[in-house]
Amino acid sequence: MPSPLDELSIRRLNPGDLHSCADLSENRGWPREEHKWSLLLAAGTGYGIDDPQGKGLGTACVVTSYRGIGAGDPGLAAIGMVLVAEEYTRQGIGRRLMKHVLAAYPETPLSLHATPYGQPLYEELGFLATGRAEMIRGRFRPHGPAPKAATRPATARDLQAILRLDGEVFGVDRTQMITRLPAFADQFRVAEDATGVTGYAAAWPTAANDVVGPLVARDTETAKALIASLAAGTDRPLRTDIDVRHQELLDWAKAGGMEPVTFNAVMTYGIPGLPGDWTRRFAPLTVAAG
Repeated sequence: MPSPLDELSIRRLNPGDLHSCADLSENRGWPREEHKWSLLLAAGTGYGIDDPQGKGLGTACVVTSYRGIGAGDPGLAAIGMVLVAEEYTRQGIGRRLMKHVLAAYPETPLSLHATPYGQPLYEELGFLATGRAEMIRGRFRPHGPAPKAATRPATARDLQAILRLDGEVFGVDRTQMITRLPAFADQFRVAEDATGVTGYAAAWPTAANDVVGPLVARDTETAKALIASLAAGTDRPLRTDIDVRHQELLDWAKAGGMEPVTFNAVMTYGIPGLPGDWTRRFAPLTVAAG
C-alpha cells in the first residue's frame, strides 16, 4: 500500500525535534519519555521523515554508535526507538527507514532490542535473534539476607574506573554515554572492594518509574547490592531489562516485588552476538541504546 511518506526524504534529526519525537512515542501508545529522547538525540544520530500533514514526524529512529576497542575493531551501532505513526503503519515505511540505516552503516555491526511486533521485520532484513531480555517492574522490597557487596554514590574520581569496566563488559567505547550519566540519572552508584570498582548502576526517571540501567557487576551478589541500594534511594517503582541468562537475579528481584512485563529479543546484524562479557552485563542503560 503506497504511503504519503514514500516521496519524502529521510533526514537527520536534531535536539529541536525532541517534542516531535515524544509526540510520535505518544501516538503509538508509548510514554513520551522526553528525558530519554534528549539523551538519545544528544549522544546518537536520529533519522526521520516529516509528516506531510505537518503533524511532526511520521517515522523516526535513533542510532547510537560506539567506537571499537583496539586496532581493527569496527565497533557497534545500536538502533532504537523505531517508530511509525499509527496512520502510516503497514505501509512499508519502517522497512524503508531500516534499509536507510543499514545503508548508512555498511561496515559497522548493528544491534537492537526487538519487540515481538517488530521482530519479523528485522528478521526479514537479516538480523538474527542472539539473546533475550526480560522487562520487570515494581516496587522492590528487601528480602532475605542483605547482599554483601558494598555500594556508595559514584564520584568524579570513579569515572576512569567505570569507563574501563564498561569497556570490558560491553566490548566497545561508550564514553559519550557514560559521561552523560551523572547529569541524566537521579542516582549513580558504584560497588567496590579492596581491589577497586567491581560494578556500577544508575537509575533514571520516567513519568511512571525509575529505570535501572546500566547495571554492570562482577557477579550476581554485586548486582543485587546495586539494585537494593538504588531501591532504597527512591520511593518510586523500578523498571529494568535483565538478560534472561541471569536467572538468579530475575528470581531474586521478583521475590522482592518486581513483576514480569514482557520479553524483547536481542538481535544483531553482522556479528553472531553482542561483544563484551555477558556474565557481567546484567542490564543496558536503555534498550534503545544498549
